[in-house]
Amino acid sequence: MHNPLLSAFNTPFNSFPFENVKQEDFKPAILEGLALARKDIAEIVDDPASPTFDNTVVALEQAGKQLHIITEAFFNLNSAETNDYLQNLAEEISPLLAAYGNDITLNERLFERVKAVFESTSKNLSEEEYRLLDRTYKSFTRNGALLSDAEKDRLRFIDKELSTLKVKFSQNVLHETNAYTLHITNEQDLEGLPDSVKSAAKEEAKKRNLKGWIFSLQFPSMMPFMKYAKNRNLRKELYVASSQKAFHKNEYDNEDYIKKIVSYRQERAELLGYESHAHFVLQERMASNPEQVDTFLRDLLAKAKPFAQKEVEQLRQLAVMDGISELMPYDHAYYVEKLREAKYNFSEEALKPYFALEEVVKAAFDVANRLYGLSFRKRHDIQKYHQEVDVFEVLENGEHKALLYVDWFPREGKRAGAWMTSYRGQSKVNGQHIRPHISIVCNFSRPYEEVPSLLTFNEVTTLFHEFGHALHGIMADTVYESLSGTNVYWDFVELPSQFMENYCYDKGFLSSFAKHYKTGEPLPSEEIDKIVASANFMEGYQTLRQLSFGLLDLAYHTNQLRPDDSIEEFERNIVREMQLYPIIEGTAMSPSFSHIFPGGYAAGYYSYKWAEVLDADAFAYFKETGIFNRDTAAKFKTLLSRGGTVEPMKLYVDFRGRKPSVDALLKRAGLSV
Repeated sequence: MHNPLLSAFNTPFNSFPFENVKQEDFKPAILEGLALARKDIAEIVDDPASPTFDNTVVALEQAGKQLHIITEAFFNLNSAETNDYLQNLAEEISPLLAAYGNDITLNERLFERVKAVFESTSKNLSEEEYRLLDRTYKSFTRNGALLSDAEKDRLRFIDKELSTLKVKFSQNVLHETNAYTLHITNEQDLEGLPDSVKSAAKEEAKKRNLKGWIFSLQFPSMMPFMKYAKNRNLRKELYVASSQKAFHKNEYDNEDYIKKIVSYRQERAELLGYESHAHFVLQERMASNPEQVDTFLRDLLAKAKPFAQKEVEQLRQLAVMDGISELMPYDHAYYVEKLREAKYNFSEEALKPYFALEEVVKAAFDVANRLYGLSFRKRHDIQKYHQEVDVFEVLENGEHKALLYVDWFPREGKRAGAWMTSYRGQSKVNGQHIRPHISIVCNFSRPYEEVPSLLTFNEVTTLFHEFGHALHGIMADTVYESLSGTNVYWDFVELPSQFMENYCYDKGFLSSFAKHYKTGEPLPSEEIDKIVASANFMEGYQTLRQLSFGLLDLAYHTNQLRPDDSIEEFERNIVREMQLYPIIEGTAMSPSFSHIFPGGYAAGYYSYKWAEVLDADAFAYFKETGIFNRDTAAKFKTLLSRGGTVEPMKLYVDFRGRKPSVDALLKRAGLSV
């Protein structure tokens, strides 16, 4: 029977044929893709010609392309539109893909060819070619090529186990997120909640054939409740439910998975000759070792903590007026919102009518147009995986540049959070320029009845953040896909995304698109002033929170977790210095810390703060020259387009004229005295 994944797609721009594909097509296609990829590898190994850059390194770069496209789509679907079938298949195929990866890096004859090229031809290559050669050589040496046969067997076993454990971890978090609901039947329990929040909760109950109101652990449902609900006991219930995700001592508990993942990563690092997983990871980062990361985070901690303590003290004073003697973590969002209203006289909820999703999307597109000359045209002939997805063709000076898929709303089959990914990378192959297919996935409030999707200001910045990642992919202009777009050092990858958030706080730009969805009235100038003034509101506390995640990640991956430690105790001890609220027994964030256990941020969570130094410094340069200055934008476009073909600090210095300074971040965050 014909499998649409194993033949030419015959779609516009060779886009993924979602609507022609049944989920049952994935397994045979992946198995066939693996067989074809192994054949590609065998042809390189068996080539009688002496190894050269083209017949070995470039050939290896091109090997398994079809498998790559199929698996990218599969794992993207497993994040954005999953079900039991796809989750079970992910568990089944992840070890097979891990084994295939090992079959490449542990193939002695293949490594000998790569090594021969590395030792003989590196002087005659362009900068990009050398980066590819260097990365290819390291992908072998850093993944076991120099190990003994017995050690290679152990590495294969570890990688297979890790691939399964990471899938299970993600599935448990998704299950636990979907399993809990707060069902309210007494309208008094909704006191303090805006009408729009109540309407959305009522709609959710109706969908489930229930009376009353339903709140879930999905961010657009949970966060407004935590901010506005006067009922403290219900805030506590929702907070505790969120803080116990995958931590219930049941079949969906992630405590053992954490221990196994951390233990296997440590063993793997030692096998490869590294002190810890963090030492292994950071060798290929701008921050080159755990000591540098620890120093960076603790320096920021020393600067931010006094500000954070003052901020929480202000919240305590507000809570005392409500008769609360001890402020708890489930009070934080509620009193932050009260303080925001008292300090700046605006509430995020009151501003939502001015941030209709469609207008915010247009504003993000407008920035890309004014900076880089890009335009976005909605296409109705591109297949998509869900009816809610929109697809845009990105054009530069009227020429095709990329496809952009956008998927904005929460669903049961979608994991929480927001992310950018791709269905096809950019590259130049055999004289053909292959342009990328990029995707943004978020979880914003749905439209209901006559009301469009309205964003909180925080969600506006989230959209701009993910769009920044998307631009990194869209602007890609390299020869090799593995060096293209976001394939850069992990602590550099957040620069383009965090850079874009700065535009949300520019008064002139904000006033150009913040308009009431019903009346078209612009957001009053004094309200915009308040948003701009509140840019670093609670920044001390937010910095402390990010630092606690970064230091916890570093602790897990520098061999500090002992086998008999409880995850709750371990986490508590690491974050104690940053903990400004009493602990609630039986809660922990590690069991749902998807960024570092199944995700790619292991030993890299510090990257968010590291990249903030870069983005604040970069935007300071734009402010000096004009935030839409095309000459400055042209330099930044070069930085975006070069991907991983140039060492990131060199790329940054070429753009800025010097190395980044932390001063711009401290000034922007209000953390400089």
